[in-house]
Amino acid sequence: MEKKTFLFEVCANSVESCLAAQEGDADRVELCAGIPEGGTTPSYGEIRQARKLLSSTLLHVIIRPRGGDFLYSPLELERMETDIEMCRQMGVDGVVLGCLTADGEIDMEKNARLLASAKGMGVTFHRAFDHCQHPERALEQLIELGFDRVLTSGQQPNALAGVSLLRDLERQADGRIAIMAGCGVNENNILDIYRATGIHEYHFSARIPIKSEMRNTNHHVYMGKQGADEDTILRTSARRVKDTINTLLDSLNQ
Repeated sequence: MEKKTFLFEVCANSVESCLAAQEGDADRVELCAGIPEGGTTPSYGEIRQARKLLSSTLLHVIIRPRGGDFLYSPLELERMETDIEMCRQMGVDGVVLGCLTADGEIDMEKNARLLASAKGMGVTFHRAFDHCQHPERALEQLIELGFDRVLTSGQQPNALAGVSLLRDLERQADGRIAIMAGCGVNENNILDIYRATGIHEYHFSARIPIKSEMRNTNHHVYMGKQGADEDTILRTSARRVKDTINTLLDSLNQ
């Protein structure tokens, strides 16, 4: 089975991770900051440099002003529109976003407003979908709004655990919107997820830990959560990207 039959997206936490994803032959990256919060909008400098250096891999950027829930205030919505416009001006290929109501439903009005701002760009509805009260109804609403795809773990902690709903969503979508399986996808389970769901788009990080090169540091002081490992950087590995892609393709071609 040829690679073009599938689409592989890497969740990239830096320009360096974007370049590793490209080296590993990923089709697209989703550039995020704030990974411990589930991903937030990266800085202007990060986006601009990624756009400058990515040549064969598409660049999508998450539009999420903060961690936490997906119930956004009018001020937050304005910031999201501004970030989308910034991405457009820099030539970003697509954006990743999602707004919910307080009852866990798709916020039709707010999502429509952001989609209007992103007209002409690719648009993914992110894992806010996994907090929706009625996933089948939510999927129909995303189709009605005009999203290109939805990123989901099947409303479970990871995509492997969510294969039952992922399979149902893939059947329900029936080509009207792409279902992209994400969260915990790796070289050890991507084939199992495909066999259980038939999904052709996958989202994964393929990160490895890299030890800090600092020779002196104060282990009594934390910049974030106390007890966190602040001497290790997590970065996408080109080798792991290749391994994840090839694990699926090679198995299907045997």
